Amino acid sequence: MPEIDLHTHSTASDGTLSPAQLVATAQAMGLQALALTDHDTVQGLPEACAAGRKHGLEVIGGCELSVSYADKSMHILGLWVPQSPPILSEALQHLHTLRAERNKTIIHNLQTCGVPITYEELEKEAQGATIGRPHIAKLLVDKNRATNIQDAFTNWLVPGTKGFAPKKKFSARKAIELLKSVQATVILAHPCSLKTEGKALEAVVRELKSFGLDGVEVYYSMHSQAQTMSYAELCRKLDLLQSAGSDFHGSNKPHIALGRGKGGLRSSYMLVEKMKEHRDAQGLEFPECSYHGIKV
Repeated sequence: MPEIDLHTHSTASDGTLSPAQLVATAQAMGLQALALTDHDTVQGLPEACAAGRKHGLEVIGGCELSVSYADKSMHILGLWVPQSPPILSEALQHLHTLRAERNKTIIHNLQTCGVPITYEELEKEAQGATIGRPHIAKLLVDKNRATNIQDAFTNWLVPGTKGFAPKKKFSARKAIELLKSVQATVILAHPCSLKTEGKALEAVVRELKSFGLDGVEVYYSMHSQAQTMSYAELCRKLDLLQSAGSDFHGSNKPHIALGRGKGGLRSSYMLVEKMKEHRDAQGLEFPECSYHGIKV
């Protein structure tokens, strides 16, 4: 059965494989389709798409936006995002500015606590990628202030710790509108992270659908079997697409394997076919690098 992974990260944000390495790894594993969904950036898409053409792998351009909804934080995926979408690129640049301000605040907080760390070191660690907390966590490990990446997050970089600084985000409505403006297919990522189930979750997803949401990430590394079944039923009830992704980050999340998650994630290419049918019905175009001009 052809398999897919529609939620992955590269060195363009906080992964440890370059976009080209990610695509090559996916092809070697026998995946049929891969979506690159780096955080708040499309910087890695040209390289990933070129690698897809080289290796004969279907690469779907995407991105992942961190958004706010009521009192919750959630992540929204955009799939079939163009490589250089002007409207979205401008919005992502704004997010980049806000992210940089947050990173500087975190560095200041750590310095106040006696951690010998500078923003220049952080930029060197990121090597031109979108800087995020995993890069700061790596520096904390290097400076023997944490034993590993997870320890760095737990003791320095999450709410309630001395290094933490809140992240400024788009609202869920704004993020969905931005993604729809570039003809993306919009997916709610890992609904398990909302810590909401049943009727309460249904109410949230119904409202997101009214904003333009197309689907839900049903198959995900951290979902239990019961959650997967529940989210699949919710999609059927609300006539939403089902998506699947590992949230692969390379060695930054060593327990998550590409296309496999924690070991049991094996999602069918049929999910991509359903998405393509949905896009065809909407009259949406397919960015050249991801679709290869082939109609289903």
